[in-house]
Amino acid sequence: MMAVRGSVLAVLLLSARPPVRLSAQDSVRISEAQAVLAPLVESYGVSGAEGPVREAVKRLLPAWAVPSTDTAGNLVVRVGQGGPVVVFIAHLDEIGFRVTGIRDDGALELETRGGFFPSLFEAKPALAHTDQGDVAGVFMPRDSGFTRRTPPPLRVDIGTSSRAATAARGVRPGTTVTMPKQYVRLTGTRATGRSFDDRVGSAAQLIALRRLDRAALKHQVVFIWSVREEIGLEGAEAAAASLGTTPRRVYAIDTFVSADSPLELPSFAVAPIGRGAVARALDNSSVTPPAYVDSLVQVARARGVALQVGTTNGGNDGSVFTPYGVVDVPIGWPLRYSHSPAEVIDLKDVVSLADMIRAVAETW
Repeated sequence: MMAVRGSVLAVLLLSARPPVRLSAQDSVRISEAQAVLAPLVESYGVSGAEGPVREAVKRLLPAWAVPSTDTAGNLVVRVGQGGPVVVFIAHLDEIGFRVTGIRDDGALELETRGGFFPSLFEAKPALAHTDQGDVAGVFMPRDSGFTRRTPPPLRVDIGTSSRAATAARGVRPGTTVTMPKQYVRLTGTRATGRSFDDRVGSAAQLIALRRLDRAALKHQVVFIWSVREEIGLEGAEAAAASLGTTPRRVYAIDTFVSADSPLELPSFAVAPIGRGAVARALDNSSVTPPAYVDSLVQVARARGVALQVGTTNGGNDGSVFTPYGVVDVPIGWPLRYSHSPAEVIDLKDVVSLADMIRAVAETW
């Protein structure tokens, strides 16, 4: 690995400082972040069925924003004029399941939509999202004891006893399935829930738009809320193909899977929650040019925004823009227990991320 540049090292050292007590203004910002984030978290949108989340984002946009939906299902807001065009992109979808078949006993056969451990959902409540409304069920406990090395497939029981009875409830192949979820505030500025990935990024873009000084923009800025990220960056691919070589830079606003967890070794992906947004210098899909990481650090310093720098696993929507010559500069936010039913965030990081997006849009 190359030596860390001086400005980046300074930010890494700053991230180790103890958290600062919240001021009255900070409390207002935390409340704003929660008010935007909570309804997004409590909206359901498995990859390929993001409609409810997209509508929630529309309702939370500032009054002046004119949203459009492209043929892929991405939500787009353009602001400012002239070049070079800059893109911010966060994704709408969440991990979950899709029904692949209904058994004779009425149980639902499933396939995963996104990467995660199905065992985290086993023996938990389930929701089948049908055109007639949500149907309650349970992820059936599996035989995972010593008699089997590989558990059988995960299935859902909605209380019926025949294929016909299940179909009568509106459940069919293609129906998406999730676990019920709720945004829950913890002590201080911490919160837990499911699908913070990437409802935090989506919320941060909304907050940045609400606070954006449009008169300060030097060029057009395109905000995108993409679809089907968890199953292969499909919405981002469509957006990148549509924009082509027009953008100069793309900022993927997505999770930084952090080692700030009792389950992880503190040797990789260290970005403590509560210490600010994260410049994602390297992940499995892209390498940010060091000069662009340094530029992010300079913008953060100039605007007094908390920013960390780190490397992590996973991919980001911006990586599919690079074949068109667009520079990918992903900005993340640290998350504990990624892709689990009990993800944990710090609302200070949501504020930091929104401020970082606004600062980049206005000054870079």
